[in-house]
Amino acid sequence: MGDLVNLRSVRKAKARATREVEAQANRAKFGRTKGDRLREAKEVERAAKLLDGAKRDEP
Repeated sequence: MGDLVNLRSVRKAKARATREVEAQANRAKFGRTKGDRLREAKEVERAAKLLDGAKRDEP
């Protein structure tokens, strides 16, 4: 005779696996954290200030 299977737990495991696949797709799509976005914005701002500071004043 085969093993007994609790259908509720199988259904929950399938739903959990589906949510995990969806979560991986979202991480790939929206993968950057707020800290990463802020760090990049500050880096761009710093580079712009450095470039603007090196400009010569034209008479």
